[in-house]
Parts: sequence; C-alpha cells; structure tokens
Amino acid sequence: MPVNKYYSITELTREFGVSTRTLRFYEDEGLIHPERRGRTRLFRPADRRLIQEILRGRRIGFTIAEIREIIQVYKDPPGELGQLKLLMKRVDEKREDLRKKRKDIDDTLMELDNIEEACLGRLAEIGVGT
Repeated sequence: MPVNKYYSITELTREFGVSTRTLRFYEDEGLIHPERRGRTRLFRPADRRLIQEILRGRRIGFTIAEIREIIQVYKDPPGELGQLKLLMKRVDEKREDLRKKRKDIDDTLMELDNIEEACLGRLAEIGVGT
C-alpha cells in the first residue's frame, strides 16, 4: 500500500459497516484525527487502524472513555508496553464483569424454573391441566 494512501469517509463506512455519523463522533471525541481539505476528511492508514481497534473495543464492551485511555497510553511513555499492560488489565476487568453477569443470568433462569415448577405443581393440585 502506498505511504500516501488516503481513505475517504465513504470508503471507511462501507468497509466497517458504520455510519458517517459514527466516524464524525470518533473524531469529535478525539479518537481519530483525519486530515481536512476543505470539508473533506482524508483518513490515513493509521486512522483506519485506529477505527478498526475502536470498533473492536466497542464490540467487546469498552466505553469511549476506556478506548480513549488505551489510545492515550500508547502515545505517552511508556508507550506500547504501558498500553499493552493497561489493555490486559481492562480485558481482565471486562471478563470478570461478564462472568458476574453470566452468574446473575444463570441464577435468574434457575429462579424462573423454580417459579414455573411451583406454578405447574399448584395447577396440578387444583386440578387444572396445562
């Protein structure tokens, strides 16, 4: 790929399946910094990679603030090492949060099963079939 390759907002919205509004939001949030030529946004390969990582972070449940923090750590010392350590910490936190949610869902499903069983038992006692 040529070093001076630019992507239009249309190319990136099609590639990633997002709206132009989404990309403008990420720009407004300071996550990406496309070049501007008049009203036209020109995205560099680095912007494209950032968009890819932002969308990945959103898919796994990171907030915009968490994504911004991870990006910023890369730019500041200790750079990539700090970013990787922070990312691993955030992944562990997200994993633990999901495990807790899964337990809550499992507990709720069990309680619903118990309620249903009690209802069916009571219906049988009063002579009503289901």
